[in-house]
Amino acid sequence: MKKRYKLIIFIFAAIFLIIGYRKYFFTFNNLGDGTYFKGPIDSPHGKYTAEAYYKNYGDAAGGAKVWVTITNRQNNETATVYYGVGKSNFGIKWEDENNIYIENDEGQDYPYSDTSVMLEVGKEIYDESGRACKSWLMKDEYETCYPHE
Repeated sequence: MKKRYKLIIFIFAAIFLIIGYRKYFFTFNNLGDGTYFKGPIDSPHGKYTAEAYYKNYGDAAGGAKVWVTITNRQNNETATVYYGVGKSNFGIKWEDENNIYIENDEGQDYPYSDTSVMLEVGKEIYDESGRACKSWLMKDEYETCYPHE
């Protein structure tokens, strides 16, 4: 086989592997550093602490990605439970010790922009892109993953 064909096959194989890796081996660990946004907000009995971060993307025409992390104060473990595009109306509110409501929408004028969700800590996550829901690495960490519909 000519070197040219081997190189073409190698390039296609590399592209296929990169796409597969990004799709099936996604974790929230690769979000990078974000800017502190809201929090800390303690759960009613102080077992958990929620904090929100954001990171701008797309320069002048872009927006911001936003994520919420929950820290278990008993064992100091931190996990990202929400990831999405930031909207103008964002808030975090504990409903009880194990359930957190994350509000993220543009208001009544844009009903399809609402990515607000109630999550049970340790069991549920939300990823607007849906990549965490398809990830083989994350499927064992949570019972339910919600993508944006």
